[in-house]
Amino acid sequence: MPLLRQVADPPAPRSAGGQPQGNPEGEDVRAAAIGQLSVVYFANRTVRHLSVLEIVCIG
Repeated sequence: MPLLRQVADPPAPRSAGGQPQGNPEGEDVRAAAIGQLSVVYFANRTVRHLSVLEIVCIG
């Protein structure tokens, strides 16, 4: 079982229209969680840039 769990990055999610979600330019807002710690981040894969938007600790 991996320590880090991707919350908003399931394999090939589909929108209501049946098209894959995500930005074809490689820009996505994603979230990851470890226990009670969650991180929301912006990833731009084309320019290899990562920005943390929010860190939340529940508890």
